[in-house]
Amino acid sequence: MNSRKLLSETRRTFPATKVHCQQPSRILIVDVTSPSWANTCSVLSEALENTLCLACSLTGPCRVPLLSLYVVQNQQECLLPFTQVKENFARIQACISELRSLPREGCFPQGGNGVVQAVQDGLQQFKQYSRHAAAGGSANSSVEITILTSQSGKEMVKQLEKKLKDVDLVCLRRIQAIEVLKRDFLEPEDVEQCMPAEEPSSNDIAILGMDIDVQTIEDNVISLEMLFKTWLHDYGTEREHLQLLLPSGGFSHATAPKTTLMCLKCDLQERLLDPALLSGMADGTTRAADFNSPCQMAAWPATVLYKLQVVKALKSEGVCESVLYGLPFIIKPTSCWQLDWDELETNQHGFHALCHSLLKRKWMLLAKREPQNTSPNWNIMVHSYYIIVPSDSATLLVKAVAIRELLLPSTFPALLAEHPERVHGLIESALNSLEVEVAYNPLHLKSNLYKYLKSMLYKPLHRQQAQPRDQRPERHQPKQHQSRVKATVAPLLMAPSPVQVFRPAGVRRDSCERSLLPKE
Repeated sequence: MNSRKLLSETRRTFPATKVHCQQPSRILIVDVTSPSWANTCSVLSEALENTLCLACSLTGPCRVPLLSLYVVQNQQECLLPFTQVKENFARIQACISELRSLPREGCFPQGGNGVVQAVQDGLQQFKQYSRHAAAGGSANSSVEITILTSQSGKEMVKQLEKKLKDVDLVCLRRIQAIEVLKRDFLEPEDVEQCMPAEEPSSNDIAILGMDIDVQTIEDNVISLEMLFKTWLHDYGTEREHLQLLLPSGGFSHATAPKTTLMCLKCDLQERLLDPALLSGMADGTTRAADFNSPCQMAAWPATVLYKLQVVKALKSEGVCESVLYGLPFIIKPTSCWQLDWDELETNQHGFHALCHSLLKRKWMLLAKREPQNTSPNWNIMVHSYYIIVPSDSATLLVKAVAIRELLLPSTFPALLAEHPERVHGLIESALNSLEVEVAYNPLHLKSNLYKYLKSMLYKPLHRQQAQPRDQRPERHQPKQHQSRVKATVAPLLMAPSPVQVFRPAGVRRDSCERSLLPKE
């Protein structure tokens, strides 16, 4: 796929209208006619519940504002009408429990138009809910649909294309058709593609003026969980998140005006969630990061346009891990819909060229952040500095780096040239007993965080205060579809997929940092 087509598809994914809530609502459609539903049911439920307990626990604007859940049996059935995710975890758990209780293998015939009818019904309910919400002063004007099925993704696209050609799709941002298969049924090339794509890929099929993202995924908790966690990313594309300012290369060092800069427009993406943002995790002294702090950057929510001016290049082997701090963020070329095609393409080519050159030279970049706050309290500008690390993918990693005022004196005594042989033998024996892995994979470690968050969120439904009638989400049953809407509501669980590994060029001391950037 050429870059122009990629940029075109990326831009077409997002509506060219300014919306109050940048995060899309979600419709999850689960096809339970799969022959392997008995296994998929449990891993799907677990993965979905894990992801939604994170969404409910994160402070700040909700990353999954509304969720609706359909199952497709002989006909479609709405287990969860559109529901606000925050403050409704008990309702979501009840829905997941109902999903788990559905009949298992061989109970429903495959085929039919149940999935397409669920898409049509979900879109109609979203439009009705949006009108109801707009009357109350709130708005969320876009929705994404995720379909989990064992049917062929391409066949699913054909059905959707045929049935949706006369349907109003203005509010639909994207459809994901996810073919869930056991590893035994995956072709070798499909196994490599099991990681859910976060950008439009060569499997994106454009119909009806919007994108259908076709993916194949393995039916395990990790793969499905990582698929659902893409919902937690920032989907706002009103503007770029970061401007990377480089000195112009058209002048010599002696004659170049200091104001001549080349600007690469970029988006920031979280590599991991900030534990300080999880409700119940703070001990009373920890608080969420102050996004107005001169020493703090944040990818969520993207309310500030950051400007990083590159001031120096650094040899990769000359950066010590002990002076880097804070959460890492991934930098990508922007997908801002307000830029025209030529500017998007030129910006993307410039970003890729920068990544290639830094890798070739084995350099990192030192950048200074321009202060944003102009209030009287900030009449003295406080600058923060960042290290920008290249990788072998089209992304960069940015981390805050220590400055003089923050650095504490430390002594690093030299290693003793000699030590007792008995002590050396004990240490060698201890090290020899350890299992050795080639690389660190965070997916191999569990901390019981999901169990802890679920216990903090759990509130039995009968103890919850009833919502006023005028605040309850409406349940609509279009006459053309015989969908049965149940009162009980609940989401699903999912499973993660292989970790994406970022390999910076030779950061000293901490080899773990090399897994903190984009996929290989």
